[in-house]
Amino acid sequence: MKISNISYLNFRNLENTSIELSDKINVFYGKNAQGKTSLLEAIYYSSTGISFKTKKTAEMIKYNFDEFISSISYSDYIANNKISVRFKNIPGAKKEFFFNKKRISQTDFYGKINIIAYIPEDIILINGSPKNRRDFFDIEISQIDKEYLSNLKNYDKLLKIRNKYLKENKRNTEEFAIYEKEFVKYASYIIFTRLEYVKSLSIILNLQYRKLFNIEQELNLKYETNLDKTGKVTVEMIQESLQKEILQKKHQEDRYKFSLVGPHKDDYKFLLNGYEAKISASQGEKKSIIFSLKLSEIEIIKKNRKENPVVIIDDITSYFDEERRKSILEFFNKRDIQVLISSTDKLDIEAKNFYVEKGIIEDENNVNK
Repeated sequence: MKISNISYLNFRNLENTSIELSDKINVFYGKNAQGKTSLLEAIYYSSTGISFKTKKTAEMIKYNFDEFISSISYSDYIANNKISVRFKNIPGAKKEFFFNKKRISQTDFYGKINIIAYIPEDIILINGSPKNRRDFFDIEISQIDKEYLSNLKNYDKLLKIRNKYLKENKRNTEEFAIYEKEFVKYASYIIFTRLEYVKSLSIILNLQYRKLFNIEQELNLKYETNLDKTGKVTVEMIQESLQKEILQKKHQEDRYKFSLVGPHKDDYKFLLNGYEAKISASQGEKKSIIFSLKLSEIEIIKKNRKENPVVIIDDITSYFDEERRKSILEFFNKRDIQVLISSTDKLDIEAKNFYVEKGIIEDENNVNK
């Protein structure tokens, strides 16, 4: 999978333009606060409809404007396509998604382009809250599994309804029983999918970490859920376990007026040599864990989608020394992966270089012609 072009209008501090990308390594370099990260954000947002910087879409609109539009032309193993996102900052407005000029739903839009972003803020996946980790893995699983994304949306709706009924003391109504049955069904699908995903990812994660950073250490990813079963797990087993847990926590839920059972309460933990990385790992080890995670996701996407994703690395010079950078970029080159990098310095590598200053992206290849 390769992105050939991105164009955007009124996105943050960027000057409106269209950029032609190399299908190998692209480096956007310049001083801080000039628009490098904003450009990578525009590419990620145009690919997913999600920002890696904010949950408030209106924040991405350039000052004094009330809408933005961004589009990407890309190729996958089937065809050349174009996707676009448009947002107007007016009351009640929602993001609009387009595929080859035809409007589509966000569910259909998400996953058209598989893209992985590695940014400095990713350390929150270890140091942050369980919600940070749940949100991250929900996004990653949804890229390769549309059914998971659909189940997640249905679960979120049912969770809101269930909480409303609990708040209004309506647990014993016939309507609550109907919603409860659906709630357990979708919760079970989500937990089962997460367990299967983590099972596959953890094996690759350990191999990547040992190969790139420390062959003597063991890195594992664990999905923590209150499941009273061990060994091979089925959706039916999870449903039975959830029903038991709901019964056990019935009085607590009635007291606190919200749902205490379900995948919205679960967590993911990184274990380095059997110890939780959040507590025991150094900052350097945490960075290495996160990068290993991103590389492992490449393998998972390739296995499921039969092609490599696009990779974004923000602020590579602050994360890795020169030797490590060369090793990482060699890794991508060998696998024919398109990489989009931001850096404060021009890197000594074979790449298409763009100089970024005051929101203007200057393609050095065109300047030199």
